[in-house]
Amino acid sequence: MKTSIILPNWNGRALLTKNLPFVVATHPDEIIVVDDGSTDGSVGYLREHYPQVKVVVHEKNQGFGKSCNDGVQQAKGDIIILLNTDVVPEEDILEHVTPHFADTSVFAVSLKEKTHSWAKASFNGFVSHGPGDVMSSTHISFWANGGSSAISKEKWDILRGFDELYAPFYWEDIDLSYRAWKRGWKVLWEPDALVEHKHESTIGKHFSKSYVESISQRNELIFIWKNITDQDLFIQHVKELGKRIACHPTYVSRVFTMMTNLPRILRKRKVERAESKRSDKEIFAQFP
Repeated sequence: MKTSIILPNWNGRALLTKNLPFVVATHPDEIIVVDDGSTDGSVGYLREHYPQVKVVVHEKNQGFGKSCNDGVQQAKGDIIILLNTDVVPEEDILEHVTPHFADTSVFAVSLKEKTHSWAKASFNGFVSHGPGDVMSSTHISFWANGGSSAISKEKWDILRGFDELYAPFYWEDIDLSYRAWKRGWKVLWEPDALVEHKHESTIGKHFSKSYVESISQRNELIFIWKNITDQDLFIQHVKELGKRIACHPTYVSRVFTMMTNLPRILRKRKVERAESKRSDKEIFAQFP
C-alpha cells in the first residue's frame, strides 16, 4: 500500500524547519504540505530546501479542514497520514499502521501521542470525551486524531473528507470518525505508532482563548444536530441544552451561530440517517 503524509501549515516555517526532517525519515511514498495562506516564507523555504515535497498553496487562509481536504485530493497514496506541523513521528510509524488496513473494515488508525491514549466518549445530552486507559495493545478509539492519524483514502473519499462546516477548526476529526463508525467501519489506536506532539500549533498564537472556546462549543452543537439521529438521545440533548442556556445565558450565542447553518446541517443529517448502519447508542456503548 502506498502512503501519503499530509501536513497543513499556516505560518509554521519554524516548525517545518525543526520537524519536517523527522517526517521525511519515515519514508512515505509522498509528502504534501498544504500552505494555508502563510506570510512567513514557508512556501519559499519548502521549495528551496525540500524540492521532493509537493506544496499546495492557498492564497488566503481557509482553515484546517479545507487544508486537509485539498491535500488529500492531491494525494496518490492508499493510506493518508495526517500530521500537524508540531507533531514529530518516530521513524517506524508506517510499519505499525499500514498492516491494519489489510482489514477492510478499518477506516483509520490513531497514532500514539506519548501522553495520550485511545479516545472514549459518552452521551449525556452533550458529548463527553477524553482519553481511555493507556494500554500496550491495539484498541478501538472513538475518533482518530486529525493531527496524528492514518486514514483509508478510499473511505475518506466516500465520506467526502472533513466537513468544512466546522471551519476554522475543531470537531472535524470527531465528526469524520463518527460518520465512519455509523457506516460500519472502525477506528483503531495503535500504541506502537509513536509520535511526540510538541503543542506549538498556531491556533493559540492567532486566536484568543474565548474565541477558541466559542468555536468549540458551536461545533459541538453542529456535531450533535448533524449526527445524533437517535430520537431518545436527541430529546435528551434538547433538554440538556435548555438547562445549559438557563444556567449560562451567554450560551445562546453559540446556539445562534450554529442555527445560521441549520439548513445545511439538516441536509447533512438526512444523509447520515439514510447511510447509517450502526445506531448512535451502539457506537457509544462501545466506550463504557
